[in-house]
Amino acid sequence: MRSLRAKTLLTIGVVVGMVLTLSAPAAADPVGLVLKIEVVSSPFPNTVTGGDALVRLTYPRPLNADNVRVRAASQDVSDAFVAQPDGSLLGLVTGLKEGRTAIVAQVRIGLGVAVLIVDNHPITGPVFSGPQQQPFFCETTAFGLDPAVQPNCAAPTKVSFVYRTIANAFAPLADPTQVPANATTATVNGHTVPYIVRVERGTIDRAVYEIASLYDATNPNPSPTRATHDTWNGKLVYTFGGGCNVGYHQGANTGGVINDLFLSRGFVVASSSLNVLDNNCSPVISAEAAMMVKEHMIEEFGPVTHTIGWGASGGAIQQYQIADNYPGILDGIVPQLAFPDPITTGPTVGDCRLMNTYFTNSSLTWTAAQRTAASGYGTFGNCVSWDRAFASRGVATEACPPAIPVEFLYNPATNPGGIKCTTAEQLVNVLGRDPQTGFARSYIDNTGVQYGLSALNSGAISPEQFVDLNEKIGGHDVAGNPASARDVADPKALKRVYDSGLVTSFKEGLSHTPIIDLRTYTDLVNDIHTRFWSFTNRQRLIEANGNADNQVMLTSGLTTPASANVQGIALDGMDAWLTAIDNDHGFASDRTKVLRNKPAGLVDGCFTATGARINEPQVYQAAGQCNTLYPAFADTRMAAGAPLADNILKCQLTPIDWASYAVTFTADQQARLQAVFSTGVCDYTTRGVGQSNPDGVWQSF
Repeated sequence: MRSLRAKTLLTIGVVVGMVLTLSAPAAADPVGLVLKIEVVSSPFPNTVTGGDALVRLTYPRPLNADNVRVRAASQDVSDAFVAQPDGSLLGLVTGLKEGRTAIVAQVRIGLGVAVLIVDNHPITGPVFSGPQQQPFFCETTAFGLDPAVQPNCAAPTKVSFVYRTIANAFAPLADPTQVPANATTATVNGHTVPYIVRVERGTIDRAVYEIASLYDATNPNPSPTRATHDTWNGKLVYTFGGGCNVGYHQGANTGGVINDLFLSRGFVVASSSLNVLDNNCSPVISAEAAMMVKEHMIEEFGPVTHTIGWGASGGAIQQYQIADNYPGILDGIVPQLAFPDPITTGPTVGDCRLMNTYFTNSSLTWTAAQRTAASGYGTFGNCVSWDRAFASRGVATEACPPAIPVEFLYNPATNPGGIKCTTAEQLVNVLGRDPQTGFARSYIDNTGVQYGLSALNSGAISPEQFVDLNEKIGGHDVAGNPASARDVADPKALKRVYDSGLVTSFKEGLSHTPIIDLRTYTDLVNDIHTRFWSFTNRQRLIEANGNADNQVMLTSGLTTPASANVQGIALDGMDAWLTAIDNDHGFASDRTKVLRNKPAGLVDGCFTATGARINEPQVYQAAGQCNTLYPAFADTRMAAGAPLADNILKCQLTPIDWASYAVTFTADQQARLQAVFSTGVCDYTTRGVGQSNPDGVWQSF
């Protein structure tokens, strides 16, 4: 692993040095004016992709395009630059070769030179995610694109149109210049326009991307240098899809872009098939795809004022991970039904399968209430749902995507080198591969975990049930199948998931990212999206930054009516928050600007079944109306004594202290527990094994 940003900062340092040392002689520049050049379509000059870059030239006084000459290597690109209302020049520089190119700008009549070194990568990637998976199966035809050939799965870009009907539905439209009689309108930037949507689809970073925008009949072709827009508010919503599964295929869906909530307000909406964790459970690959698609969008439409992340479940995971580890791609995030990261959820998912198997086969009688108490959830049905829906993602042969032909899949007897369908395989560039087994190094560990500890101490389960559960729960073999021995994590995997930020720290980019956490309450309907995860995320924010003031938490119920407009409140609130930050030009840290510009009415709360809003601080299991309506519970690890932050993958061990239990064990039970925990039980008062802060942001693999 290395820091992409560290490399970039070095490049920027060289560029700035060039800008200062290559300015015109003092006699020709008596007032010391300095020309500046920057790439605005990519986060850094060394993350340019696809052979083009939107570049801005700025000067202490307005620039005239006729008075500036710009060259990219030996190519004169001066004609690409157009004057902007702020006095700068903006130009799309095309034809960049792969690798490093110097873009040199010079004011013709005696006022300075500026040099920018850009590093261009192929449009097929990678940039920082590391070696790409092969084989990689194409699914372009699922989007109406031409068939493609692996491994790059590239297909020509296509543009189509839809319109919004008076019946509040989107319908296909063959000719955008012919407005249907039943079309409605949208108002953007004070202009009322027909509600016609341009939808662009193509391939970037081996994924299929989608970009949706209101169609501008007066300027039918997007332009990155256009000064004003009638159909675009200058902002981007980037959407992410859920699930979590192995990759090796392109994916047949994105986070979704044809969405009235966003388009009616004038946002451009973008997403990619590799921004769906069920197509690709790697937040690193998702970050790269989002960066590249956003770059392309800016090169078509122009600079973005701010970008809002949007998505639920796995879509929320991507927002948290990208905002923390690759800051700048997303400016504010609206995670819904959120988990912190795939790594953190992995242990409880595996636990639920182990528990479900144990209860099914146990010779002891376990009531439904006792199973629930041992699991930590509000109902054991939550655990059953984890087992049925996602425990298969930890098994090499259970959840293989149908896009992968069977002959390519792992079989321990006939194809041991085949594709292993586990989420850990999707992270192998970070985790590394165990040379002895051929599998990705494992971060799953339950050595020393006392399952059902809180239920034992509360009296919900008996000492014998506690002992029997911990004797027989077991772990997994290398392929993810249940095994009698407990799990032991690979020390290298533990170090790498913490160092890389795959266990979300909340101390990097998330320390200064506006967050609105939306949750529809499902704890008591046998669903996996339980509310305590929102508090886990908040706890990590507090531990990393001293408080969670940059996070707003809003909870609603399954019967909260649409008229409550919860999503609209979140979107408009985030837009207002980011707009205030954009307009804050005072000297302050990013975090200070985030906190001082949070809208006064954007506060914690919940919505009742009638749609009424209750404003009150959200605190885990504290008194209050929201916690009465929507109580939060825990998971298997917290029920075993783990902290609310739930970020200890492998605990430090300590000898059994019989006085620490609220019950008394028989001599036989003590001997059996001592055999189970011969090396000790979890000590959650100290940091976990290998637990550390990330090595920084913008890491490259």
